Amino acid sequence: MSILGISGLVHDCSAALLSESGIVAAMEESKLVRTRATTGIPREAIRYCLERAGTGWSGVECVAVASRPVRAWAREAWLRTRLTPFAPVPSGYYQTKALGELGRELNNGRLLQSLGESTNLRVLHLEHHLCHAASAFYASAAGRAVVLTLDEQGDGRAGTVALGEDTRLRILQSISFPHSPAWIFSQVTDLIGFEPHADEHKTQWLGLEGEPVFEELFLGLLRGAAGKLPHLATSYFNWGLAGRIAFSSKFYRAVGVDPAVGKSAENGLPRPPIPQAIRKQLAASVQQACAKIAAELAERYRKQTGAKSLALAGGLFLNPVVVSYVEKNTGFDDVFIQPAAGNEGTALGAAWLVRHHMQGKPRQAPETQIAWGPAYSSQEIKQVLDNCKARYRFHVSKEQILEETIQLLVAGKIVGWFQGAAEFGPRALGNRSLLASPWASYVKENLNEYVKHREAFRPFAISVTSERATEFFDYTPPTHFMATLAFAKPEAVRLLQGFLLPGGRVRLHVVERAANSSLWRLLDRFGQFAPAPMLVNTSFNLFGEPLVVSPRDAVRSYFCSGIDALVIGNFSLKKS
Repeated sequence: MSILGISGLVHDCSAALLSESGIVAAMEESKLVRTRATTGIPREAIRYCLERAGTGWSGVECVAVASRPVRAWAREAWLRTRLTPFAPVPSGYYQTKALGELGRELNNGRLLQSLGESTNLRVLHLEHHLCHAASAFYASAAGRAVVLTLDEQGDGRAGTVALGEDTRLRILQSISFPHSPAWIFSQVTDLIGFEPHADEHKTQWLGLEGEPVFEELFLGLLRGAAGKLPHLATSYFNWGLAGRIAFSSKFYRAVGVDPAVGKSAENGLPRPPIPQAIRKQLAASVQQACAKIAAELAERYRKQTGAKSLALAGGLFLNPVVVSYVEKNTGFDDVFIQPAAGNEGTALGAAWLVRHHMQGKPRQAPETQIAWGPAYSSQEIKQVLDNCKARYRFHVSKEQILEETIQLLVAGKIVGWFQGAAEFGPRALGNRSLLASPWASYVKENLNEYVKHREAFRPFAISVTSERATEFFDYTPPTHFMATLAFAKPEAVRLLQGFLLPGGRVRLHVVERAANSSLWRLLDRFGQFAPAPMLVNTSFNLFGEPLVVSPRDAVRSYFCSGIDALVIGNFSLKKS
């Protein structure tokens, strides 16, 4: 029998199906319905998981949901009740809003019960951050590990420190909202002009272009002393912690901005314009402060527990800069990051938590790849291409498709690479990728201007075969999932000048042959024609859309952007 894991029903919803032998399927609802923001029951993701298993609802033992809505509402209500004497109007507004969210979640839980074929389908509601912790610990190879989770909030919590031992997880400490480094990161994202809860990745890369001159300010704002749990200094925020930006006039004065210059249209609170130089400094400072707090917290519990391994999950650890800092500034022998560290990963954690922690069943081997999404046959791909009246070539062997792709890459073309099953999580790891030669003329400019339509400061990843990676980079195992940064050796500095980040860092994707044989063979073969077996690798999607999943998604993205060629299964398309 299988366990169906579902992430929280508020945002970034996903589903994962776990059998006795491991993960059968996992996918985000957003990728299937083709929108960035999804809420409620992930119906399409559930449908896909059950279809891939081939058993339907009859094969589902129970449904594990990574949220406890009543407990979340109670914690939110307690916070707002304490704030009511200081800010009665905002507190009343958020109390009412929380009640509405509770009603929707309870109704979704009732509907979820009725989705299955059996009226007695067991639905378990589990702590959000415990599911985050499970998603990291049970996916790792560690038998005993400190598990640290940090995100904006889930079930009224901003983070958890846990200890994983074999099949058990034990919470050592919880961090209550609003004492959340990730929430502060989102506040700064909004302050410097990006979209909160969507553009935090822009803040992380912009931060590499600035100096962390306000690091001490953010450290003082976020925690009292090194190694202590995060705790906000309330004088830096308005009384109700309300509005899209909750910083007070004291904060603006501390960063050298006059709070009287601008007012927020939505609530009359200070929201002055931020000069570009200060935007970079704020991004760098909040990033450095969050990284330091995470590292100090992990190190404190390493010494307390004696654990030699660390596992990380939660939205804050989608930031490779933060992860890299934690790796370098803690004493753990190994650090594992859940590749789908955001809310979508809690679907995995919920299923694993039931299987291992609650049922006590032994763990499986750690995952080496996360291609748990839909895959398509040649016939299915051909039907889409014919329906679109596309001109294409069919290649009878993998060798032919490999040679065709090599010719395109050597000629400096940007190639859409659509092979195998879609990846679970936010990153393209070689199944739904855009690939290009790092030595092609104007490759960064072409990708940014004509395909991705994004800011020039955002870096591209470099994929390299594991056998040759040590020649060019100092790296750690999380680079297999693009979850951290590597450091370029002199030869890589010479070859990849345009792709290096400050400090000689690089966004790296190390490809193991066993994990992704198609991409590994392409890299290895390309290395015979190029200075090294490396390719630029970025996500295959249009601006503002999720990663492509189906052949139709791929063909649409190909024709609607500056991609030069598309290699999809055994078919190839080229623009004249």
